[in-house]
Amino acid sequence: MKLKADRATLIKALAHVQSVVERRNTIPILANVMIAVRDGRLTLTATDMEIAIVEDVAASTTRNGACTAPAATLYEIVRRLPDGAEVELDHPGGDAQLALRAGRYATSLVVLPVEDFPSMNAGTLPHKFHLPAVTLRAVIDRTRFAISTEETRYYLNGIYLHVAEGEGERMLRAVATDGHRLARVEEPLPEGAGAMPGVIIPRKTVAELRKLLDEHSGDVEVALSDTRIQFHAGPVLLTSKLIDGTFPEYERVIPRDNDKVLRVGKKDFSDAVARVAAISSERSRPVKLSLARDLLVLSASSPDQGTASEELDADRVKYEAGPLEIGFQARYLNDITDQIKEQVEFLFSDGSAPTVVRDAADSSALYVLMPMRV
Repeated sequence: MKLKADRATLIKALAHVQSVVERRNTIPILANVMIAVRDGRLTLTATDMEIAIVEDVAASTTRNGACTAPAATLYEIVRRLPDGAEVELDHPGGDAQLALRAGRYATSLVVLPVEDFPSMNAGTLPHKFHLPAVTLRAVIDRTRFAISTEETRYYLNGIYLHVAEGEGERMLRAVATDGHRLARVEEPLPEGAGAMPGVIIPRKTVAELRKLLDEHSGDVEVALSDTRIQFHAGPVLLTSKLIDGTFPEYERVIPRDNDKVLRVGKKDFSDAVARVAAISSERSRPVKLSLARDLLVLSASSPDQGTASEELDADRVKYEAGPLEIGFQARYLNDITDQIKEQVEFLFSDGSAPTVVRDAADSSALYVLMPMRV
């Protein structure tokens, strides 16, 4: 295998594939990236046995072949080369080391057999559809903050993607919850997605996909089965196993009869939350919302630091129901309001019941937040 590639092109692809590689694993080959030249085409592949990324890379190739090299080391070397450098990779085959040259710099890397590199053959993926990258980015951003990190509830460690009945039509719906908050986002059902099964996309896959979407502006082809999902975005193919579990019946925790409505500007509200929460460095410290007609008072206290409060009056708040006091974790409030553009709408029942939060101008997303005792 022999090739030459521009440093900027190569570093971009290596950044994608090496981030999949687990730094600490008991299988040495999983720390490597497979570099393959076939029919004048260079591809880089990395996997942790749960996710695999394959990327086509623009290069000038002179000899077919393949080898595997340490992903993190190769990335660091190329990253430290000067801008504009041309990188030459040369592997004569067998157990020989991989030679890397760029200008007057040269190094050799130990390789492992290509035959030992695991293949994540996607098998048959019968359900295929396309989503614009901007839509997929928005779906991820508006749900992933609610993914659980509690490993014992593994079935909550991802985004549940499924077909659901919306208001009079079928929708593609994404849901995430950690038991404290829930995020539900809907998009029009793409052609080809109607018969797809409900699937749970793992947290790590969501993170890797989101990074790739920052660099892609066209459509993303999505293909899936009951056990695997694949995203094709430009030159990158991301394949992942799905979480083998049953997502809970989340609709049962979404309140239907919350009739106390608060409307407040997103910036006014989030800035006030940040200011009163600054009294305490404890991440789980609650912020209390005290409501009266067209008045919202936010307050927080800390045994060590003192107390803080801020009023938002009729110029910035609309609330016509009876008095109410309720507390929420400040970080959870901000995670949700970060997804809202201008006007936040809260729907309360009482001080101890789940609260619905929405963007007043966008019905495609809905959030549920459990209160804290204050």
